Amino acid sequence: MKNSGEVGVRIRRLRRAAGMSQADLAGGDLSASYISLLEAGKRAPSTDVLAQLAKRLGCEPSDLTGAPADMPVNEFQVELKYAELALNNGDSNAAFEAYRALQEKVSLAARPEAWYKAEHGMARSLEHAGRLEEAVARYESLHSASLDRPDLVPRLPTVIALCRCYRELGDLSHAIEVAEATLVELEKLQLGPTVIGVELLSTLVGVYMERGDMHRAAYLAAKAIEQAGTVTDSRALGAAYWNASVVMHRNGNTADALTLIEKALAIYAEGEDQRALARLRNAYAMVLLQSETAQPEVARDVLGQSLTSLREVGSSVDVAYCLSALAQAELRLGNAEAAIDHAERALELLGPDHRLQSARNHLVLAAARLALGDRESVQEAYERGALMLEASEANRQAAFAWAELAEILRLCGEDERAVWAYRQSMRCMGHRETFLTGQKLTSRT
Repeated sequence: MKNSGEVGVRIRRLRRAAGMSQADLAGGDLSASYISLLEAGKRAPSTDVLAQLAKRLGCEPSDLTGAPADMPVNEFQVELKYAELALNNGDSNAAFEAYRALQEKVSLAARPEAWYKAEHGMARSLEHAGRLEEAVARYESLHSASLDRPDLVPRLPTVIALCRCYRELGDLSHAIEVAEATLVELEKLQLGPTVIGVELLSTLVGVYMERGDMHRAAYLAAKAIEQAGTVTDSRALGAAYWNASVVMHRNGNTADALTLIEKALAIYAEGEDQRALARLRNAYAMVLLQSETAQPEVARDVLGQSLTSLREVGSSVDVAYCLSALAQAELRLGNAEAAIDHAERALELLGPDHRLQSARNHLVLAAARLALGDRESVQEAYERGALMLEASEANRQAAFAWAELAEILRLCGEDERAVWAYRQSMRCMGHRETFLTGQKLTSRT
């Protein structure tokens, strides 16, 4: 809102033009002295008061605040569709500007639903562009609004988006806290399974996998598949299969993981969401790469398809994830230089916010540089990746990174540092450091 002095000037001018006294404008629920304070700029009217005054003066609230007049509903819908198309086509910057322009043309007081739609669109555009800190600020604001006005701001999509962003930022604890609190609320309401509820479960599965809590991830994945089977939306079932396959793969059950992810691929291939299909292909390629009978050439072909699609409909972050996977495929095929090129390009696209994925790229760079004999760069990359994973509470992944660094240090003859790296690995796995004093085993806390 403009400052209270400007609002007061407009109220006084319109009141006088209408031939009304301050008492006339006050009506039965306000006082003439309060109107006097408003006109003097000594009070700021609430949105409810503005609406009352505008009604008595025969104008719109925007006439009192100086905000632009609200655009017609049809015009708003047309421009909203344009913003959505820009976002779906991967042009996040154009989408953000379109949503922002829309929000400037509507009033929160008069058209709150339209205003919040634009706000949600801006948050999605920022997330799509990889500007996660800015996206989280807007999603948190929407989350707060959803508690007070659930009729205007859908709660579950906002929570899912927050959970997704916090995961990418490496704040796994916060992601879990937000999502689990919402699950508890849903259970208390005793509602039946819904598509959006399955999506929340599937998102949370991914966060628990990152943290290394495979038991909770497996439980939620099974629950998501069970609930998805009772709703009529095939996309929900596909998402549940997708996450369950990753859990099985992480637990070493590659055969069942491939079966589930192929079912998910069949479902998504029948839909129109090319971006989601391409991202699912990335996950499929990773299972092919890391299975007992790895198929790096097939994985590279699948990723090539994904990359072509994501460059048309995906964000820069989607492309970065695909390049990260391609780096791993090239590494498996013995093409260390190509792997380094892909990983470095991915890091450039990810920027500073995507800490978890950046950490994985540092580990790929370490392995590729090891293949080229650059041991000094190898140690630096492993340590950086491990520290980033640990800071994100992805302790299981961090433990493997520290262990790999220890092996490199041992091969380089740096035994003391190798022992130190092994200890870091053990600590990440939850083991406290122990040492012998005489015949007594004690622990260092």
